[in-house]
Amino acid sequence: MPRNTGVAASIIGRMQLTLLNWLLALLPVLVILVLMLVFNWGGSRAGAASWFIAILIANQVFAADARLIAYSQAKAIILSLNVLYVIWMALLLYHIADEAGAVKMIGESLPRLTSDRTMQALLLGWVFISFLQGLGGLGVPVAVTAPLLVGLGFSPVQSVIIASLGHAWAVNFGSMATAFLTLLAVTNLPAELLAPPAAVLLGSAAVICGVVVAYLAGGWKGLWRNLPATVLLGSVMGGVQYLLVVQGVWTLGTTGAAMAGLLVGIGWAHIQRARSPQPAPPPATKAIANLPADGQRRSLPLSFSAYAVLVVLAFALNLIHPIKTVLDRVQLRLTFPELQTGMGYVNSAESSRQISVFGHPGAILLYASLIAFAVYSLAGYYRPGAAKRILERVGRGAVTSSLGVVAMVGMAVVMSQSGMTSLVAEGVSRSFGERMFPLVSPFIGVLGAFITGSNSNSNVLFAVLQMRTAELLGLSVPLILAAQTAGGSLGSIIAPAKVIVGCSTVGLEGKEDQVIGKLLIYGMIPVVFVAIMMLFLRGT
Repeated sequence: MPRNTGVAASIIGRMQLTLLNWLLALLPVLVILVLMLVFNWGGSRAGAASWFIAILIANQVFAADARLIAYSQAKAIILSLNVLYVIWMALLLYHIADEAGAVKMIGESLPRLTSDRTMQALLLGWVFISFLQGLGGLGVPVAVTAPLLVGLGFSPVQSVIIASLGHAWAVNFGSMATAFLTLLAVTNLPAELLAPPAAVLLGSAAVICGVVVAYLAGGWKGLWRNLPATVLLGSVMGGVQYLLVVQGVWTLGTTGAAMAGLLVGIGWAHIQRARSPQPAPPPATKAIANLPADGQRRSLPLSFSAYAVLVVLAFALNLIHPIKTVLDRVQLRLTFPELQTGMGYVNSAESSRQISVFGHPGAILLYASLIAFAVYSLAGYYRPGAAKRILERVGRGAVTSSLGVVAMVGMAVVMSQSGMTSLVAEGVSRSFGERMFPLVSPFIGVLGAFITGSNSNSNVLFAVLQMRTAELLGLSVPLILAAQTAGGSLGSIIAPAKVIVGCSTVGLEGKEDQVIGKLLIYGMIPVVFVAIMMLFLRGT
């Protein structure tokens, strides 16, 4: 990203901030909005169209020559590789565990701890789904968890809404922190600067997500009865996430937090049963009671082993410096010269973000995946042809999203390098001002996630714009970017693409409107909470 201290000043000197110029600078983003919301285009097609329009406007209106555009796309490729490495490997680990029946085993074991339906929903639709989000996103956690909630007696609509809201806080540092990694990539700012405020906002939102889940599952009575457990679990998950990210282990922010939540939640359920014996949990439905297709019972500790291996590897490879030094020896990095548009916008010479080939979060996921596959194979959890099925599912799940990431990153980088983003930021800063912009900032993140279906893509679209606007208004850049990615995390659950995935597994195909209307209402509760927090934190 350009490190231009003058922000938009170099362009504004030669191109006035008229409504027409501002709209032209914003046009690629508007095109994504129209194509996805009006014409129902997917992210990859809409991203490709917007990428082409961004290049055309950058060249014809903002005087970005072919050399600048070529270098901007080289930067985009490096940024995309940094993110796609994690996406592909996270999907690989998930499908390795899912093919072995491990994910289903873990999910079905939790509700048997208590007969309290609200507590069952909290354990499954808040804590467990957050754990799944820590390992892989793309709508998979909702697709896995919603049918389990239906099996416990919740309605299909209720199940999708609970599952969606339950993991909203976990998206940013989930999937091995893919969305946060994208934020670092497009802003070129260090994790040490951006992680703490993001963890504060999302950790606080975790409690609110839990409160809403408890209300949806048990009404006011269920919420009040389980409020102490909800506050405790939310505080533990939010606190552990904060401790992990400030120690530099942000790739495990959600995973470690949700694991701590699982341990505390299981302990709480046992204590409550000991203090006041409850009726035995209702017998499992047929969908839950059935054995896997191979007829072999799964061990819960062995099912959990893939994720335990991931945690151990991630901590070891991040915190044991001799190992980290060895793995980081092979680095992929490009150097870019200073470039200037015909309008006078200057991009300073810089190096791309380094990609550690063997020490990258994606590499750690690959190591954990290979070990997990070996463990499950030795345990006899796979049917013949498992490896082929796993690879096919990974390919189907990742190809389309990967194309969307590449196209949207390419668009965002050319907008930034040509000065389009700076011009848009100039207009936004004049419209809202210093007092109101912190309140609006999370909703910009929500808008990006709603448009693209992804917190990562929301950060690609709007992070640089938010950063430039914060600079112009004299606001805290880390705090505004934290609001951007927190809004993207919370808003990603209402994206039509994710709602469709969740509905498809509970028999609501073609009836997504029954879910998305209610999800828009309940999903805004944690976003409003974050916006209010921003009003209090803006002066810090």
